[in-house]
Amino acid sequence: MKYLNTIVKIVLILLLVGCDEDDPMAPDEEGKEEGHEFGILRDIDGNEYQTVKIGEQWWMAENLKVTRYRNGEDIPNVTDNSEWGKLSSGAWVNYNNDSSNDETYGKLYNWYAVNDPRGLCPVGWHVPFDVEWKYIEMYLGISQEEANDTGWRGTDEGGKLKSKRTTPDPRPRWNNPNTGATNESGFSGLPGGWRSDNGNFYNAGNSGYWWSAMEYSTYSAWYRNLGYNRSDIKRSSHGRKEFGYSIRCVKDYD
Repeated sequence: MKYLNTIVKIVLILLLVGCDEDDPMAPDEEGKEEGHEFGILRDIDGNEYQTVKIGEQWWMAENLKVTRYRNGEDIPNVTDNSEWGKLSSGAWVNYNNDSSNDETYGKLYNWYAVNDPRGLCPVGWHVPFDVEWKYIEMYLGISQEEANDTGWRGTDEGGKLKSKRTTPDPRPRWNNPNTGATNESGFSGLPGGWRSDNGNFYNAGNSGYWWSAMEYSTYSAWYRNLGYNRSDIKRSSHGRKEFGYSIRCVKDYD
């Protein structure tokens, strides 16, 4: 019932694309010049994230890196390739099993962690539904018709979601050419790559993949993809639940 109420409110918001003004908090240098509203969010592990208001939604402006569910129970860190592909319950991993990638790109989670009733996001926040991804895309300029399509859609909306940082910037960055990146939204999307159901890792620096909370079938769920050489955004239902993707949380509606 809670998620049903959330979806109803989101549908109403889709009819009212707008922006309020509150006091900004701790803005990152990137996006600061755009006049975004920023905030701070902490997870159960004490990790601190910058958040940004995009239209009527508050989003995390960094990828999730929590190791415990909302109730304090551990989310397993599964590093073994064959074990990862056999999972039917939640798990996380650092890209290439390298902890240095945690600070850079956050963790990768399978969809079973997204769907776990113990809650992956901090209290008052949730993994975005497909319709919430559509909202942010439409707010940035994609039409309703295109938002409902699959595959690569839009023109420059993906660029508006991407961090402007590129090689050789020593901070988290995209590989060149980072086509169309303006970060107009303040979302600051980064290319954390992904983990396949065979356990192998792919595309860090080139692509970012983010889960939605919406299941498509017994085997797959909806996700979004941004690319280093594209300015549009991909919507797909073919994310196998065993895949490891990044997570952004969005604030619950009151």
